This record gives sequence, structure tokens and C-alpha cells, in this order.
Amino acid sequence: MSSASRHKAPSHVRYSEGKGRGVFAERQIDAQTVLEISPVLLFTKDEYNAYGKHTVLDQYPLKWPDGRMALAQGLGSLFNHSDHPNVSYTADIETDSIRYTTTRAVAPDEELCIFYGHEQRFENTDGTPPAPSEPGTNEDGWGGLSEIEAEGMVNEGSGKDIFTFADGDPCDVIDEEDLPFERLKLFEDPEEETVDQVQTTKVWVVDLPDPRQTNAVLKWLKQTSFDTPLHSHLKRVRKLPSPPNTTSVLLSPHHDTQPPPPIPVLESPLSEPYVLDVPKTAALTLSSCKVKSSLWPTVYAPRRKGEPELWERGKVRWACDAMRRVVRAAREAEDNGELPIAAYVPIPYFASEDESTADDGLRRDFVASDTRKSLAHPLKHSVINVVRAIADHRASSSSETSDTRGELQKESTLTPGLAPTDALTAAPSRSNGMHYLLTSLTLFTTHEPCIMCSMALLHSRVKEVMYLYPMERTGGCGGAACLPRLEGVNHRFGIGVWKGGNKAKKGVGEEVDA
Repeated sequence: MSSASRHKAPSHVRYSEGKGRGVFAERQIDAQTVLEISPVLLFTKDEYNAYGKHTVLDQYPLKWPDGRMALAQGLGSLFNHSDHPNVSYTADIETDSIRYTTTRAVAPDEELCIFYGHEQRFENTDGTPPAPSEPGTNEDGWGGLSEIEAEGMVNEGSGKDIFTFADGDPCDVIDEEDLPFERLKLFEDPEEETVDQVQTTKVWVVDLPDPRQTNAVLKWLKQTSFDTPLHSHLKRVRKLPSPPNTTSVLLSPHHDTQPPPPIPVLESPLSEPYVLDVPKTAALTLSSCKVKSSLWPTVYAPRRKGEPELWERGKVRWACDAMRRVVRAAREAEDNGELPIAAYVPIPYFASEDESTADDGLRRDFVASDTRKSLAHPLKHSVINVVRAIADHRASSSSETSDTRGELQKESTLTPGLAPTDALTAAPSRSNGMHYLLTSLTLFTTHEPCIMCSMALLHSRVKEVMYLYPMERTGGCGGAACLPRLEGVNHRFGIGVWKGGNKAKKGVGEEVDA
């Protein structure tokens, strides 16, 4: 992007057909771009009921978190409504302002719209009729979410709500205790400083009569199914000093029900495979590495794979917007007669423009609701629906056959409960097997995924899962079970539980699996 285009205003105001004035993109706008920070005029509830609601201002104010009514200035009151908005907004109670941010990539000349709620008194900007809502629905201009936000998006540790992340440098690292979610720890780091403390597992090992056979055996292993990453924390070859100058090679894991692996035929016969106890994990300290390597040469890895990453303020804002989006989708599903459960996979957060350009992952976001009621199908959970949609999108993006691509996209488009956001450009063509399903993506959901959905997420190689409401009796991410903690699973994903979410399940009983 040139310097001139970077400093050019990203939006402009012009007439929107049938709606009056609206805000439109002046140029291409990336996801998570701040469009406007609008100061607000605040009215007490009594003052607004006595005067403001009887004027032309009645269509514009929002209910502020403290109960007052707020009128956004600047562009804030010019954004039109859409049921599928491309702009989200958050209140900053410290500066009395509203921050407007794009939720996805926006094309030049595309109208920038926000979600007003279900009881608006006019048609949507996308031409669809207003969504119905039951009498008594709490409509406050934030999509009826102020109550659920107050219950489910408060950091109980510090007493602060998510709006505290609106101000400040987006590159600032947020302390773990100040994050709006709590990360579940999948494993406790064991203290393995003595041989007795080392956790071990059994493997098949073979001794080589001649060290010069090592390369031949390693080459043979690469051509077999034994060369797996299961023991990547161990070195393949062990050389013992004299006596007896033995060179040994790790072949495969040991299973009681399976015979020893076959060995290659070489000029000098190898020993028969035998079982040996070896360290189960990498060494976290130098002293542990020395102890473990006395059993078998072990990799020293002070920073364990899967160690929680640091979160910057900008990424926390991204996560807060995503959680609002999924809550809104659940409320929309409830209005349509479904269970108020939804799942959302946003475009990954990019800390910089260079990082976004280098990434070749998802270029659109996906949101899906639970459709078990409307389809009378017990497996149509929101997580399953959104995984299927992304799988279809990945497949259609990598297909070189236009007919196949069209059919896959058609099926995804017609999937009930699914509302994918249009992308600025289609994802680039990629070879089969790359970017498998949810690899590198974060899934946000209102309710803890059930065991079935958790296993689907594990197979989908999702990066992490964030949920609002724990499901102690049916959940598979910390409730009834925690699948990423299980022995033998071939993938681990991070889990974040939104602080303050252990309230009523918003129309979903404890026995319902989500």
C-alpha cells in the first residue's frame, strides 16, 4: 500500500438508496481496522424519557453500560443497520466514546454497517426484512446484548470489564490475570530431576553390530510407518562408550498386543528388537536433560511446545469483538426458534500489515448456529456446522475444477444456520493437504463444546477454542472431560474460558449438549 493511500481517509459519507445518508468505504479496508472513535453525549434515563425520545434523536441513542442514554457524534450516528454487519463497536466508559472497527476485509465502495438490534423500525441495508423478536426483548441499541455482556464479559479477578482494553497501545502485552478469559492448563510440568521421577514409556530398540549400518537403518525407517513424530523429543540413535561400543536405534513404540517390528536385512545381521524404557517427554531443564539422557538421548526444550502465547491489547480487542459476534448470533438463533447456541471463526488476528500479507490462511469469517430443531437432526450442533462450512470453503478454494468448486460453494451457502461473511477476495489456490480444516484458527462459541464437537475440533486441528458458558455435565473442553488432555490424541488445542460466564446458560439446560 502506498504512503498516499495509507493516509487517505478510509471512508466517506454519501446517500444510501432508501436509507438517507450512510458511510461507505473509500478504499480497501483490512479487517480489525479502527474506522472511527466517536465521542458521545450522555443523558440520564429520566431526562431522555422526558425530552429526547420525543425528538428526531429517538432513533439514534444507545443505552450506555451505566444505564444512561448515549448519542454518538461524528460518523457514529451515520452507520446504517445490517443483520450481517461488517463493523463492530465497543463502548469506552473511561473516555465516553465508541470505537468502530471492521470485522472483516471490506471492498472499496462497500457500505459500512453495524447491527442495531432486532426491533429496528426500518428495513435492513441489505434488503432483508427485520428479524422478528419476542415481546419484552431487551433492545438497547447494542443488539440486546448489554445484559449478557455484563454477566459474561467481566474479568472477575480485577473487576474490570472488556471495555478497558479499548484504549492504549495495541502492542502492549496484557498480564495473564487481566485477560478476559482464563486459559486451561493441559498439563502440569513434572519435576523430573532424578531417575526415579522420570516418566517413561516403552519402545522397541535394536542394536547394530557395526556403527556403519546406522545410515542404512535410518533410511529404512523413513520408508516405513515407524518414522512418526510420536518420539520427536528423543534422538533416534544412542551410542554407548566402551565397553561395549554399542550403537542402538529406536524403532517404534511398544504395544503389548503387537509383535516386534520387522528389521531390515543387511550384510551383518542386526540383533533381535528388545523393549526399553525411555523418557516420555522432553527435558525442561539442563539437569533434567542429563538425567533423562542417561536412559536415552533426550531433547532439551526449555520452552515447551504448546506453552501459552502472550496476548497483546490489539488481539484482546479482536477476541472481545469475536465473543460479541458469537453471542449476537446465538440471540438471533433463539429469535428464529433454535437453541441459543452459536460458533464463530473470525479471520485470524494480525498484529501488522506485513504479518497479514505473509499469511495465506482464511480470508473470511464464518458463523453458524445450532440447527437441531429446524432440521430435526441430533448432530447439527453449531460447532459441527461451522467446521463443515470451513471444510467446504477450504476444499472449494483448492479445487481446480470449476464445477466442483461451484457445487461445494452452493452446498455451503445453503447450509441452514450458516451465515458466512463475504470475503474481499477468494483464498488462494493451494495443494491438497495444506491448511487442513481449522489449522491456525481460533473458534469462539457461546457454550462449551460437547464431547462430539470437541473431538471434531481435535480432528480439525483447531488452534484454540474460546467459550463463554461452561457445560459441566456434557462439555468436552473441561466440563465432563477435556479431550486435549487425553493420552494418545494426535493434536492439542488451547482452551480459554471467558471469565464471568458461569452464569445461567441462557435457555440451555445443564443436560443439553452443545
